[in-house]
Amino acid sequence: MAQLKRDPIGIRWHARGGQGAVTSSKILAEAANLEGNYFLGMPDYGAERAGAAMRSFTKVGSKPLRDLSEIAEPDAVVVLDTTLLDEVDVVAGLKEDGALVINTTESPSNIRARLGYKGKIVTVDATSISMENLGRNIPNIAMLGALAQAAEVVSRENLVKMIRESLGSKFKQAIVEANVKAFEKAYATAQAG
Repeated sequence: MAQLKRDPIGIRWHARGGQGAVTSSKILAEAANLEGNYFLGMPDYGAERAGAAMRSFTKVGSKPLRDLSEIAEPDAVVVLDTTLLDEVDVVAGLKEDGALVINTTESPSNIRARLGYKGKIVTVDATSISMENLGRNIPNIAMLGALAQAAEVVSRENLVKMIRESLGSKFKQAIVEANVKAFEKAYATAQAG
């Protein structure tokens, strides 16, 4: 079982509909289950259309999770689309010793100056990684790689295993392996500051 820095740990995902945040949240939860942890995954779609701002929540803990509410004070926030920074206060409630993981070409110091968040900031160009590996801008699995580097919620190996299992039931093997490559590249290239 992976050691959790907090128990439970809460992650809030900010994305636009169609970017795969719910899928990444589910993969993270399933990987936590592999390690003997409990999990909750809760999407919050709003307008429920492609391109609309949406959120998803993941809670992981070593004991059964009884609180089914949204995560008001997350340990980590993952932002799949930087245009949301102008629409949503993505750092609202984010713990000072937490992690903010953003899909951007900007450096962590630029994001810090822009948002004023004092905790750990991890940036990665998940858009380019997904375009390079998938031929489409679906940054969710790359962002899962950046989150894995930013905060050890579950092991990298179990995340890769669940990417293969979860996506393998829906897509051809070549697409699954392209997603694994996107995960690994983001894990390797994410910048922390």
